[in-house]
Amino acid sequence: MRRSLSLAAYLAMTRRAPQDAPGPVQARPEGELIWAHAVEPGHADALCQMAERLAAQRPGLHMLLTSRHADVLEMHKGASVIRAKLPEDTVQNAEAFLDHWSPDICLWTGGDLQPAFITCAEQQNVPMYLIDAEERLMDKPSWRWFPDLPRAILDRFALILARNANTARFLRRIGVRDTEISVTGPFQEGALTLPYDESDRDELSRLLRGRPVWLAAMVQPQEIDVVLQAHRITSRLAHRSLLVLVPDDPATGQTFKQKLDQGGWRSVVWSTGTMPEETTQVILADTYGEMGLWYRVAPITFMGSSLEAGQWGRDPNEPAAHGSAILYGPNVRRYLSGYSRFAEAGAARIVRDADTLAAAVQRLIPPDQSAAMAHAAWDVASQSAGVTDKILDLVQDTLDVMGAK
Repeated sequence: MRRSLSLAAYLAMTRRAPQDAPGPVQARPEGELIWAHAVEPGHADALCQMAERLAAQRPGLHMLLTSRHADVLEMHKGASVIRAKLPEDTVQNAEAFLDHWSPDICLWTGGDLQPAFITCAEQQNVPMYLIDAEERLMDKPSWRWFPDLPRAILDRFALILARNANTARFLRRIGVRDTEISVTGPFQEGALTLPYDESDRDELSRLLRGRPVWLAAMVQPQEIDVVLQAHRITSRLAHRSLLVLVPDDPATGQTFKQKLDQGGWRSVVWSTGTMPEETTQVILADTYGEMGLWYRVAPITFMGSSLEAGQWGRDPNEPAAHGSAILYGPNVRRYLSGYSRFAEAGAARIVRDADTLAAAVQRLIPPDQSAAMAHAAWDVASQSAGVTDKILDLVQDTLDVMGAK
């Protein structure tokens, strides 16, 4: 390890600072523990998805997800994920943190380098990997008095996976060895396909052949009027169009059915086992665990829980994984980074009310239009699959080696 006067000076400075954080309130779980640090919500999404995959393969494994930003952590849940705000970067805080959690491996994403935590982890022989390194997150203005500090910190990582060639060039320019750098592309939450009943899909495909079908998924009761008004506008131009309406909570299905009856809609309720007829205008899909079917049936999906203030949206990777174009409302804070990726690629379009939703659906009814958008969505959702698989293999191999010691 190359000696760094800047790092030594930085650590000496932090040792004079008092420990500012209370001790952890949660005990370390038994078994393997991955410490994963996220700078941005998109990284946290991808890490949580990875945690679930790893826990399925390695029972008892947990992930400790940390960030310096509370908003990155607040929406992330999961049986295998523990969330904690990282304290101020001092040697005292780092030592207390590592003594308590004793992680088996560290995955640090993006940047936001914390010299004391990274150095103390290296001193405690925690294998560390920097994932999705970005040049813009590698340095801080306050480090101007520590000229070789970034290089000294980066030396502590066993491997750095850079987002792009520009970041790799930057790393080499500040002195990081080529053998420690691999250009992999962005680390993002991927698309996982959902199960479905093949016989139901075959029968629906036969019954609905030639009809324009669109899906309103995860809809809140206060969004029903907007969705139904959009469907009414759409039906004036596409008379045989069919809406598949999925409540966010199937227990509210009766409220949705009352709205359909009040509006004079010809509808069928999926939980009753009734199949749509030629004159059916709406399928009320009020059951659990069948989104894999509806995403496959509908080439256009409006993701609900996104129109009203205070809502947080639902995962755009789901429709993308099943070949469906994506529409969404303006309130998607929980998945903003994901929707931004899809929108930038022309794979998703924002709508704000019944008129803009109807206009978007009408524009996508021609099969070539929805297919182009769905293909773009699939490209975005699947592009990080190789990166994720590489990290999964890296983690598995590291844990296996450590377990064998």
